[in-house]
Amino acid sequence: MPWLAWLLAAAALGVAEFFTLTLVFGLLAGAALVAAVVAGVGIGLLGQLVALALAAVAGLVLVRPVALRALTGSPVTHEGSDALIGKRAEVIQEVTATHGLVKVSGEEWSARALDESHVIPVGALVDVMEIDGATAVVYPRELLP
Repeated sequence: MPWLAWLLAAAALGVAEFFTLTLVFGLLAGAALVAAVVAGVGIGLLGQLVALALAAVAGLVLVRPVALRALTGSPVTHEGSDALIGKRAEVIQEVTATHGLVKVSGEEWSARALDESHVIPVGALVDVMEIDGATAVVYPRELLP
């Protein structure tokens, strides 16, 4: 009943993978399952160990890098008004704590200053810090006079 020992090892490695999430123990659990199948067919201990080693190496060298690359993937892209956060804008109508107008990414947006004490003059460059409804909340890129 060596196949049962391999199944128990696979289960233990699967539990270890559940807690670590490294993909290493999971691939080793798969290799232990391969060894269990080889043992179930009736191949001796040497054949089981060779099957375990080949499956483990194949998993760790071939599968793990591809899986990690797929998991990291590309960063989340922002769409719509969220894409404007962090963009540079130009003030086209004086911006205060309550009103103003900026041009960002070729579009005019109503705006207000992030710092309520700021009055940002026409022509100043600002950064869009957040979008509040249809209003860009902006902060000057340079010191104000």
